[in-house]
Amino acid sequence: MIGEYKFGSITIDGKNYRHDVEIRWTGEVLPWQRKESHLIEPADLERGLKENPEMIIFGTGANGRLKVSEAIPRLLEEKGIKLVINLTEEAVKTFNLLDCQKEKPRIIVFLHLTC
Repeated sequence: MIGEYKFGSITIDGKNYRHDVEIRWTGEVLPWQRKESHLIEPADLERGLKENPEMIIFGTGANGRLKVSEAIPRLLEEKGIKLVINLTEEAVKTFNLLDCQKEKPRIIVFLHLTC
């Protein structure tokens, strides 16, 4: 479960992270790096897509500065993957609500921790 999020840091299962993260429904937490710091391109999702998620959630930062390429919604729709895009604080809430379900979906959340 994702604990506290504040600008520049996030606590996940009691451990603090100060870099953007990819969190999988399995509980695995990975660093998330993009080719461009404020734009998500399809190549930035390759590692996660190999896991065959049912849903991807993007947290676009505290102020929403991280933008999602127009190619992403089309790509995910073609693969039958649901997409949620929101500010990081709201993305965390969405992930936590879904993560508590008895039959939780295969979700990957990508969180930008700063602007």
